[in-house]
Amino acid sequence: MTTSKLPKDPYSIVITGVGGQGNVMASRVLANMLVKKGYYVTIGETFGASQRGGSVMSHIRVSNLSAWSPQIPAGKAHLVVALEPIEAIRVLARYGNPDIKVLSNLRPIYPAGVIAGEASYPNEQEIRTILEKHTSKYWLIKATEEAVKLGNPILANVMMVGATCAIGDLPFDRNDFIDAMSQVLSGDKMETNIKAFELGFSLLMK
Repeated sequence: MTTSKLPKDPYSIVITGVGGQGNVMASRVLANMLVKKGYYVTIGETFGASQRGGSVMSHIRVSNLSAWSPQIPAGKAHLVVALEPIEAIRVLARYGNPDIKVLSNLRPIYPAGVIAGEASYPNEQEIRTILEKHTSKYWLIKATEEAVKLGNPILANVMMVGATCAIGDLPFDRNDFIDAMSQVLSGDKMETNIKAFELGFSLLMK
């Protein structure tokens, strides 16, 4: 078992987004890396009404000591990683607490009600104000915008994993990511995913 200590034990992470953003893949890559480091890791997933466009949320609980229930209790998350900003706010409403940290992609995906003109979507400043009030620390990065430059917007999920690494709460690095991804990717796809991870890391370090 690893001797690296976690900021909290168990350390509870919510990865959230909407269907089609690669939320589940990001969750499993992160979980696999932590398992390989010797931690007990449990993961649970919930899905919205539709495969594409509905809310998707993964709970990851990491411990040096034992396996835990995959369901994070209300108010007990330590880190939220959101592929869509309004989903970060939804998670905060249930799992937030004064010590929570939030990392979110800035690119919105507008719900049907917003598109139809029946509801409004907060602008970036409003999102920042909410996060400032309800977190101990937060980061907003343009993951989707940078992923498009790499040729595929879904690579934003890998960038978010890289940015999570840069936060420093979880003991994994670029080599751990390569080790985990090499089991499922090779060649050009592997190189592109490594670039996405590195770019996500660098976005948080700016």
